[in-house]
Amino acid sequence: MAKKRILACLMATLVAGSLFVGCGGSSGSDSKEGKEITIWTKVKDGEMKTIEEQAKAWGEKTGNTVKVVNDEGGFQDYLQAANSSKGPDIYIGMPHDNLASFYEAGLLEEVPDGKFDKSKYSSESVWNATSFEGKNYAIPLAQETVALFYNKDKVKEAPKTMEELIEIAKKDGNGFQIDLGNFYITGGIVQTLGGYIFGGEQGALKADDIGLANDGSIKGYQFLADLVKKHKLMPEDITGDIASTNFKEGKSTFYISGPWDVEQFEQAKLNFGVATVPTIDGKDYKSFLGVQTAFVSAKSANKDLAFDFLSELIDNKSEELFKVGNRIPVLNDVLASDAIKENKYLQGFVDQSKVAVPMPNILEMQAVWNATSQITRVYKGEDAKKVAEDIVSAVKKGIETQQ
Repeated sequence: MAKKRILACLMATLVAGSLFVGCGGSSGSDSKEGKEITIWTKVKDGEMKTIEEQAKAWGEKTGNTVKVVNDEGGFQDYLQAANSSKGPDIYIGMPHDNLASFYEAGLLEEVPDGKFDKSKYSSESVWNATSFEGKNYAIPLAQETVALFYNKDKVKEAPKTMEELIEIAKKDGNGFQIDLGNFYITGGIVQTLGGYIFGGEQGALKADDIGLANDGSIKGYQFLADLVKKHKLMPEDITGDIASTNFKEGKSTFYISGPWDVEQFEQAKLNFGVATVPTIDGKDYKSFLGVQTAFVSAKSANKDLAFDFLSELIDNKSEELFKVGNRIPVLNDVLASDAIKENKYLQGFVDQSKVAVPMPNILEMQAVWNATSQITRVYKGEDAKKVAEDIVSAVKKGIETQQ
């Protein structure tokens, strides 16, 4: 996953499929032999190779052929391809919060009941993330969340409470720094203190119930402002690049981010650890949870074969996909494997994922990412309640423009 990617990026640039002349995924009947299955992917090179290996093995086993295509197009490209019989049967590597556009366009095939054993997965949340109106339309492949990075040369172990962290950080000067302008990072504080984005439950979210101006959200905005004004831990205009660089160079003790930052800190020879984000007021830290998914196209004429392939990919290659992709697995047996136990950084993300909250997967979430950029006004001294009200107004206006 790209470094510091905001997982709910602009819908106009949704990762989907581009037009590949000759893709035969939507032609022919759904018999069990002699068909060509087309897969579009947006994954890392190592993951792509693993998928290709499984495609070859499955094809030899079943008498079918599988074509795997690296995709770099946009949603409109996918839509055009799917509606002209040139789209794929399967898409692998779609963030769950990007599924809504495909669902609304009728491009997602419902996952057959019983095809995948949900008891084998780490939590209900990873399946809830793929749910619309109570039904699943994609299969979870991996999950992602943020956690606390801490400098082991400065502290022996990670603090358990945010209050303790702040006290340690104040003694160290600028000991705690985060990307204050990124709601993917700061939203965890807002949610932990009682704020929420949309009412309802994942799969049945209520876009007309916006909780970003309730008492918990206002408390969250003020908590963030206090990190700047009261505790003086970071400047009001700090960016993600500055926060990560300061941690990498040993200038700060604590930093909240995702697994995409591990490699750069390793390369810098930094002595660091990863742990769950400390509790706030005794409450578990509700970071955002992102789920990498695969789906079968509703336009495919080979739906049964497509689900069969995905089932075997998950059964045979989940641990290998973890090793080459460095993502948090969703299957319990992979989470319990030696590969996980031997990874000294991943366990912190795994533990954090257990209390993380799936990002809303509805289209209206795009308006939230835009509106919450106003939180930075609180860091400059503006009233948190007034800013909260403006954020909700901006979300409503953003939703109106989508309709």
